[in-house]
Amino acid sequence: MIGLQFYPDKVIQALIKELPSPKWSEEFGMVYITNTKEHLDLIFKKFRGVAWVNCNFFFKDRIINPSNVPADTTWFNHKKTVKGYRVCPENYLQKLELKRYANNTIRSYVSCFESFINYYSDRDLLSLDENDVRTYLQTLVQQNKSDSYINVTINSIKFYYEIVLGMPNRFYAIERPRKRKRLPIVLSKEEIVLLIKNTNNIKHRCIVSLLYSAGLRRSELLNLKLIDIDSTRMLIRVEAAKGNKDRYTLLSENLLKDLRIYFKQWRPQDYLFEGPKGGPYSGSSVKEIVVRAARKSGIQKKVTPHILRHSFATHLLENGTDLRYIQSLLGHSSSKTTELYTHVAVNNFRMIKNPLDL
Repeated sequence: MIGLQFYPDKVIQALIKELPSPKWSEEFGMVYITNTKEHLDLIFKKFRGVAWVNCNFFFKDRIINPSNVPADTTWFNHKKTVKGYRVCPENYLQKLELKRYANNTIRSYVSCFESFINYYSDRDLLSLDENDVRTYLQTLVQQNKSDSYINVTINSIKFYYEIVLGMPNRFYAIERPRKRKRLPIVLSKEEIVLLIKNTNNIKHRCIVSLLYSAGLRRSELLNLKLIDIDSTRMLIRVEAAKGNKDRYTLLSENLLKDLRIYFKQWRPQDYLFEGPKGGPYSGSSVKEIVVRAARKSGIQKKVTPHILRHSFATHLLENGTDLRYIQSLLGHSSSKTTELYTHVAVNNFRMIKNPLDL
């Protein structure tokens, strides 16, 4: 059968009555019709321009991101748990791997889902309903969990019931936290210079300089290879970044000089920055380098690697760079994401006379 679930709407209800022999399922709480190709085509034709048809249930086995490397889930088998702790079902982990979710997403989903099933440690998972989920989410709100954490929790719960078990959309009406629009934290150019000066060695200096001067995400920096540095065109190739997109970004002339010194001293083999045993450098090490340099510089703001990317975009905007070029350098799909930096760029504010100074 094809189940049709929707928010109450008179237009949609009228159109559904025009479908061939629609029936109501008390068990699943939805209208349904026989599953044939003709009926599926008719649904798309009937609702075109009226409603968005979400067909994710039909493609529940679709690989999310084919370019993602197979997940390394050895950590799951080696993690220590206390007696009575409910671990994530094996088929949950298998489905995440088969759909080629990213490693960080798998860790987040498993952690959030295990917290949920241990909250109801004495309940069978199939007996839990929307009210149970709401009660748990209310507990998270009371614990001051972030909106992003709550959203990941909802996704992890839905993933189990709808994707792993293949059930209909059981938690269709679960309310999500309203998305909060936060302005990015930005360092001044003087603070960036201080940060770079207060790194411990040439490798650390290159890491901090590259995060800022190329506007890289931490994961993009870690995946850079020697062949990605194009000193002839003064560009850096960023492959398979967020959204599985390739792009080019800027290579600083000053940084190139430091990179050549770094290469002669450290001799990386494949990745631009490698760990002690080869392979890409660790993300936690990059964060520690930035945090330590900020502490030595006396910067009071909470500095992370991503703040250097925000600073790169903001400083380009303040220097008059067109927003479309900044969008391309950052690899943003939507210009709306890049427009966020117009709220923190100070060049426009400087032209405004404060009423207290008039």
